[in-house]
Amino acid sequence: MAQVPSIRLNSGVEIPQFGFGVFQIDPGDVGPALGAAFEAGYRHVDTAQMYRNETEVGQAIAASGLRRDEVFVTTKLDNDRHGHDEAVAALGESLERLGLDHLDLFLIHWPRPSEDRYVETWKGFEKLASDGRTRAIGVSNFQIPHLERLAAETGTVPAVNQIELHPRLPQEELRAYHREHGIATEAWSPIGQGGDLLSDERLVSLGQKYGKTPAQLVLRWHVELGNIVFPKSVTPSRIRENIEVFDFELAPADMATISELDTGERMGPDPDSFG
Repeated sequence: MAQVPSIRLNSGVEIPQFGFGVFQIDPGDVGPALGAAFEAGYRHVDTAQMYRNETEVGQAIAASGLRRDEVFVTTKLDNDRHGHDEAVAALGESLERLGLDHLDLFLIHWPRPSEDRYVETWKGFEKLASDGRTRAIGVSNFQIPHLERLAAETGTVPAVNQIELHPRLPQEELRAYHREHGIATEAWSPIGQGGDLLSDERLVSLGQKYGKTPAQLVLRWHVELGNIVFPKSVTPSRIRENIEVFDFELAPADMATISELDTGERMGPDPDSFG
């Protein structure tokens, strides 16, 4: 079973650097997939209200036999629940679906800047943290101006910003801002959704050098950059393969080769205009 390192968040909470994502996993597949993940050593689960599978995530955690303090659970606020009171109520609903008495991390899923409510929402998150209903609070898909506004208008720096991040979109400027301000970087779509990125001849060649798959190389690249990652799969063999990235290190030149795959292209929406 893989031994996954942890990262200390600015709130003092320890988060496993490698987790399991359940985006676009059908509710009926969540239980078997998470069962395989727990068996392989995953102890960090990333879900969201908009994924519509929190109930099944909670059932899988309960069925695992693991203690509550052995599983780090993240969920994210649905886009139609922005606002102080709405966010507070929404977390209560998530806890009920998950069958938990507290979260480990609660994220604003998207800033939706055209609505201009994310600061108000963040103040609701501050209350949830102070009440102990979540151990840490953070954001997802926030750009530097959004983060700067939170800093200027509230008293709490997000523990995490979860962003689209893969070799074709390495987000160097945003990651540098995170480092400067003590915000941990989480990467969604860490292997580019398993598309043609993984057939790039440079990754294939490096895979032969290390005896690893292109996906494992990219996940190791994330780990060495300090990113928190949570790849998704419903295939037990792939679930095990994804986490087998702690038995080798990439040479600096090979880290650079993977970073050079940068094209600046997004696979998901633009956070400045989405919503």
